Amino acid sequence: MPGILGRKLGMTRLFESDGRVVPVTVIEAGPCSVVLVRENAAGEKAAQLGFGEKKPKRVKKPAAGHARRAGLETVPAVLRTVGLGAGANASPGDVVKVDIFTPGDRVKVTGISKGRGFQGVVKRHGFRGGPASHGNTRYRKPGSVGPGTNPSRVIKGKRSPGHMGAARRTQIGLCVVKVDADQNLLFVRGAIPGPKNGVVMVRKQEGKGRYA
Repeated sequence: MPGILGRKLGMTRLFESDGRVVPVTVIEAGPCSVVLVRENAAGEKAAQLGFGEKKPKRVKKPAAGHARRAGLETVPAVLRTVGLGAGANASPGDVVKVDIFTPGDRVKVTGISKGRGFQGVVKRHGFRGGPASHGNTRYRKPGSVGPGTNPSRVIKGKRSPGHMGAARRTQIGLCVVKVDADQNLLFVRGAIPGPKNGVVMVRKQEGKGRYA
């Protein structure tokens, strides 16, 4: 299985044998149940993974039936689809655990970034802003946004204030530092998208990593 669902627990640090400090993100990865396996016209397969458990009083009948067909006793709280790739097989009811990863593996982590609400251009885009003294009242405003006579409109794609964060983001080239199979914990070097307790997907990545 090339990927697994998990929950971001937070960040800490580990020490290597030579004393170097490694910043890591701790992920509670799995166990995940395979709920469904699909195959498209080109023969490419994808598996639907389920993570966590829903409270019985919050379960809808269609979701209960979907889980029952896979042979699951409980209804997963989160469902995500991951491509199986060449040579990978899965069947409904299979359980995916964190031991599919080993220290040194390169992974990419996908999650929903922290929502920042409505923000101005200084925080959202890193604008320098205007003078902050001598009576200036526009030190955090964007300034002129477009020509007046021609074309008499704001150019498409202009960076403006607006909603910031709460978007799907993927951090690539991360390295697995430690795997704790007993507690279903995955230690990944560096930061990943999302807040604490945010749901993330960890997938194996081929090629060179971001860190040496």
